[in-house]
Amino acid sequence: MSLLAFSVFMLTGLVGIPLAHALIVGSLVALERYDVGSTSIVLEQMVTQASSFPLLAIPFFILTGSVMLHGALGQHLLGMLTSLLGRVHGGPGQVSVMSSTLFGGLSGSAVADAAALGPLLIPWQKRLGYPAAFSAATLASAATIDILIPPSIPFILYALTANASIAALFVAGVLPGLLLCVGFMGVCYVSGRMRGFPRDTQPFVWKVFLRQLIFALPAIILPICILVLLRFGIATPTEVSVLAAFLALMFSWLIYRDLTWKRLVESITEAGTATGVVLLLIMASSVLGWIFTYEQLPERVVAWMHTYVTTPGMIILAMNLLMLALGMVIDLSAAILLLAPILLPLAISIGMDPIQLGVIMVVNLAIGLYTPPVGTTLFITSSVASVGIGKVVRELVPFYAVALAVLALVSYFPAATITHLF
Repeated sequence: MSLLAFSVFMLTGLVGIPLAHALIVGSLVALERYDVGSTSIVLEQMVTQASSFPLLAIPFFILTGSVMLHGALGQHLLGMLTSLLGRVHGGPGQVSVMSSTLFGGLSGSAVADAAALGPLLIPWQKRLGYPAAFSAATLASAATIDILIPPSIPFILYALTANASIAALFVAGVLPGLLLCVGFMGVCYVSGRMRGFPRDTQPFVWKVFLRQLIFALPAIILPICILVLLRFGIATPTEVSVLAAFLALMFSWLIYRDLTWKRLVESITEAGTATGVVLLLIMASSVLGWIFTYEQLPERVVAWMHTYVTTPGMIILAMNLLMLALGMVIDLSAAILLLAPILLPLAISIGMDPIQLGVIMVVNLAIGLYTPPVGTTLFITSSVASVGIGKVVRELVPFYAVALAVLALVSYFPAATITHLF
């Protein structure tokens, strides 16, 4: 039954049906084919899954990112980073990486990052003389740092599915996110130096830099405040999300003075639409999850793996290969909701912390966001740069190498996820 449901889901998804609907269709076909209870199970599971208080964090974090990304803060932040990095080798590319890292503390969505920063950064880099494919590759990969630096929508989804601590996941994602940032900036530096990429010729002016830094401080401080509030139990993730949205609105209204009624309505509409997509996906995946549980699929996977793959190191490798493969053909959110219930018992059976598994899963599936054939950030940046996917993928090779190195680190060295802090 699980195989039939998953096969129908993959088939309907590949022909263009939205993933949430494809999940429901696959589950319904399997339930009808094997006559397992009433189809009312579908509605019961969907409603139950949506009745979760932590889910309220998702729309407020999305609203925070929407308000701050599209306002004056974004311009000040990019200006500050350009002043700081524009003159070094590969500096304009490093601006893309650092922008994504800092914006990660605001949006929690790689797709939102690529869509917001792409039209600003890629044309600027092309005007400087950067290869369009390299500019697209840099942002396509760097945008995925967003989902490791708190707040992170994928971490919230994993926490709900695996019954894990959202606060612990947020903290655990910081170091891998920073490692990716350093690694990607290193790729930009080496590429810029070896290939003679042009650099920004604007002179450095301390007065201008300090002014931009002051106006960009909210983007730097907000993720730190989120971590402090969560680390010391001052507020729950949902309460922190509401506070973050409130602060974003106050910053835009009182400091940047760019919050109009029109932009407020647009931001709320964007947050509501994005939340609806994620929520429907969560509800739809719960039905397939019920089928997996009914057939005891997680337990069977654990038993099979321990029979044919005997060492923990090889089991971790097998899990990574599975996640990398599925991440290339399934959307990140859907992959988390489907894989977490299956891989969590397997991870626990070899003594792996569920928090570490969550970080491994997000790093893994993030690579799929800039890998064909369904790489969302890859398609966004390629479209903005007006360059073919193949050329961008060739430029992505060193970025893949860095991402896989970080993946190996968080997979085999639990300290890299700093889970001991919780």
